[in-house]
Amino acid sequence: MNKTMFAILKILDKQSDVIGSTEISKQLKLHGVDLTERTVRYHMKILDERGLTKVFAKEGRRITQKGREELSQSLVSEKLGFVISRIETLSYLTTFNIDTQEGDIILNISFCNEKDLKKILKLLTPVFRSPFVMSNRIVIAREGERIGSATVPEGKIGIGTVCSVTINSIFLKAGIPVTSKFGGVVEIVDRKPERFISLISYAGSSLDPLEVFIKSKMTDVLGAVKNGSGKVLASLREIPVVCLNEAKILAEKMADKGIGGILLVGSPNKPILEVPVGMDKVGVVIVGGLNPIGAIEESGIPTESKAMSTLYSYLKLKVFNELV
Repeated sequence: MNKTMFAILKILDKQSDVIGSTEISKQLKLHGVDLTERTVRYHMKILDERGLTKVFAKEGRRITQKGREELSQSLVSEKLGFVISRIETLSYLTTFNIDTQEGDIILNISFCNEKDLKKILKLLTPVFRSPFVMSNRIVIAREGERIGSATVPEGKIGIGTVCSVTINSIFLKAGIPVTSKFGGVVEIVDRKPERFISLISYAGSSLDPLEVFIKSKMTDVLGAVKNGSGKVLASLREIPVVCLNEAKILAEKMADKGIGGILLVGSPNKPILEVPVGMDKVGVVIVGGLNPIGAIEESGIPTESKAMSTLYSYLKLKVFNELV
């Protein structure tokens, strides 16, 4: 599959309705691909023949399940940098105001079997009382209900947890530039962060690192919560040295408002948890928004997660203790 077909599939994948070659041609131009409608129809015919799209008379086309599978597996070079690009886009689109607590934050969405709900709530109670969650707020939806742009499948529950990229947005709105460097696993010893033991660069990855670590069984969130020693998901950000004092003040303000997540702020030009930082930079370690899901997986309950899944009103989230 060439890059043009890949771009067409990406456009169709974002559409809930059937669209025609005219609209596809317009949207391709937004991606830097300038094709006539006739050329678009030529590529679409090939996609139809391969079963990647389905034609609906003169109305247009829609991507098939086979097309979505092909989209997720093809042209990995096109996906390099996808995660960092999404982080930057969502950081800009987030409208959350730390003072009023109004506006949209970024949610991770995970799906679990509905029959496991009671066990999950009991399991997550100590996790949401720990410093290893972004916020004490959560959203839980039943089958058929929506969480932002996602619909909960049949027989499932949807769990929305605050994504750590929300902190990027809060910092940016305060005039503090943030660079997302790595997603990783931090070793906790005696309830304190000791070191990063695994790292994946956001800029060079086509997958969200924290999803990878969860499915690779590399976390021990429950150990960190219950015994004070374990392995939790976290990410490393960098901020300019000149913003250090302002960042510390903002971190305290966030904590007062119920937005945690900042595990550690480093020193200028010094490694943080054994990871070096750039010149005139300070490292900031932020807990992973998927730590609750890591705890669920550790207990043998299967999950399906999508980090940075959707924008969602913070005021619609529920305090976890109210759900138990």
